Amino acid sequence: MNSLHKLAAGSLAALMLITAAACGSGGDTGSGKATSVDSKSASAASLSDFGSLADLQTAAEKEGSLNVIALPHDWSNYGEVIAGFQKKYPKIKINEQNPNASSKEEIDAAKTNKGTDAAPDVFDVGLAVASTNTNSFAPYKVQAWNSIPDTLKESTGLYFADYTGIMSIGWNKDKYGDISSLKDLLDPKFAGTVALNGKPAEAGAAFNGFVMANQLSGGDIKNLQPGLDFFKKLKDAGNLTQVDVTDGTIDSGQTGVVFDWTYNQASYQKSLKAKGVNWQYKTFPKAQVVSYYNQAINKDAPHPAAARLWEEYLYTPQVQNLWLKGGSNPVLLDAMEKDGTVDKSILATATKVEGDPVTYTNDDSTRITQWLQNNWDKTIGN
Repeated sequence: MNSLHKLAAGSLAALMLITAAACGSGGDTGSGKATSVDSKSASAASLSDFGSLADLQTAAEKEGSLNVIALPHDWSNYGEVIAGFQKKYPKIKINEQNPNASSKEEIDAAKTNKGTDAAPDVFDVGLAVASTNTNSFAPYKVQAWNSIPDTLKESTGLYFADYTGIMSIGWNKDKYGDISSLKDLLDPKFAGTVALNGKPAEAGAAFNGFVMANQLSGGDIKNLQPGLDFFKKLKDAGNLTQVDVTDGTIDSGQTGVVFDWTYNQASYQKSLKAKGVNWQYKTFPKAQVVSYYNQAINKDAPHPAAARLWEEYLYTPQVQNLWLKGGSNPVLLDAMEKDGTVDKSILATATKVEGDPVTYTNDDSTRITQWLQNNWDKTIGN
């Protein structure tokens, strides 16, 4: 993404206990039995277990590969992030898997491919999935660990926040005109075209889209029924589609209204502008839902040193500024403003949260996910 969306610095990081589901990207890995894994690398809990960053790099280059999953290039600037790693560490081949995977599907891929060289080494997942799958992760604390707010990381290093966006609604303004409220989406002109980006109990973007709709429908973190009632009305009106949102469905108009993160909306806007489409998006001051995505290392990673080198790379000022460039709020933003490593030219034009952000705890996330698992399919359908 190139459009900039900066969440309010300072108090926001301390407030948020949040995280959502992940993203995706293409490419192949092998499918054979994994080669022997170095036990020292697989058990390393911090850089000191390797000795130095150079020692970690040597171990990772010996492995020669890194398997990533669910990292689409147009998601929060992941394309530039991946390219930067490949340029910095040319001896390590990045194998990109399943661009549109949900957080749940990332974990499923690890279980399915356990013991093979095709298993993902690292995850980019939401809180709902991260907090309920800690037995899939290896603890690791990056060098920047102390700069990550305590509320945004699992205390032993099993998972830790990286970047966030703001939940929003995007639409083809040329075709549909203005949208001022959720009620507008019940209009017959939106027949079969309103979409969440995934299923709320499985994908973070959809989970937080539901939270936003619930908030705007009169609900809150503890009262979820208004949100479900809204989507039931949307379905009964014939306007809700459960087609998976992709660039292709947006380009074709199949999904003409999309609940999604601001950084994804910015990407849609840019690509559609080149095709003559006026894609607009908006957030709502009373429902500023924000949610960090978490990094985690597969405990059965076939390339454990490369996995840890990747995490160290993600928490450098270089990459944290790339998140900011991509329209996200990097978790180290406060620290970078203090130490002068933030890109001030990007920061100057970034968009801030309007009003108080909607936040939820780890326990809230688990409870909401379970509630959605019990109620979404039987109300809305698969």
